[in-house]
Amino acid sequence: MSPSDLHCIAIWYLCFLGLVGACGISVLWNLIRVHLFIQTCSDSETDNGRKQGSSSAGRSPIKHWRTAFQFWCLTVLLSLMGLRVSSLIVLEFSLRAVSSWITAGPDAPGRGPQLLLIQCQFSLGCALTCIVVFLQQGAPHRSLSLLLAAGLSWALAGICHSLWSHVASFYPLHSRERYCGKCITLLTSGYTILASLQRAVVWAFAIASVASIAIVYDHFLSQKDALKFWTPLTLCYTMLLVNMQEEQHRQAATEALLHSVVVRLGGLLVLVLMVGHWSDALHVLISFLGEAVCLLPSQDLLQAVLKTLEQQRPPSVPSSCIPFAS
Repeated sequence: MSPSDLHCIAIWYLCFLGLVGACGISVLWNLIRVHLFIQTCSDSETDNGRKQGSSSAGRSPIKHWRTAFQFWCLTVLLSLMGLRVSSLIVLEFSLRAVSSWITAGPDAPGRGPQLLLIQCQFSLGCALTCIVVFLQQGAPHRSLSLLLAAGLSWALAGICHSLWSHVASFYPLHSRERYCGKCITLLTSGYTILASLQRAVVWAFAIASVASIAIVYDHFLSQKDALKFWTPLTLCYTMLLVNMQEEQHRQAATEALLHSVVVRLGGLLVLVLMVGHWSDALHVLISFLGEAVCLLPSQDLLQAVLKTLEQQRPPSVPSSCIPFAS
């Protein structure tokens, strides 16, 4: 093959990698919306659920365009993300999730898993790309297997998007009339969506962490003196995460979310400037855009989750003391 042919194959390979990650984010995003919509309809004693379903259906053309634009933006951004920085983002999010769980405790007030699921969207896309690359190392037919993975991811994302569109338009009516198989199934077992999502995300990050450690070892720690830099930097970054947890206990949820993104990616930028290349710094800047594309359209999800947690919070706990997952 000529160099131009190899270059085209490499570009298509990266595009399909980005597609796999974007499909994973789309599945997570749609299923969270399905869960929250069902929960809202179940908890409401008025017609608020029906009104929400009607308004969602009425805004469907605009929201469909915005969703498609978000999906393809994520595909492009994940395609541009370097494997080195993607692995660091996966390890950073895993460390942040574990430190948040340890400092706040698994049963702390307001520790809803929905918050962490909303925040992990772009990190999940990076995790899926790392898993695919790691599993395909040494495979004789990498392009074919990646094409198959992209096709399956596309089909699963399409099913989840279709499910959310159906639920947003017809669930309040169908759940009341009980003549739709999808809505009846969601009515009887929809409460398991959140637990299933949480388990799937935990498994994804567990596998991705193994893949990321191998990638980091190959690209960074194999250098002779790299360990001298990584040891103090990792310790300092862990202390930064713990301190960030304490600071966000005194901040509003949305403010804490934006502060978390800026601080952790800023720390990651300093890290790659010290032990990486200039391209790694560019990829960290791309990850800022990726986080924005994921989180800005999810503000309504965040507000819905915080409202639910506020209703579940004991009256003796002031709202300013609710820890925010970061």
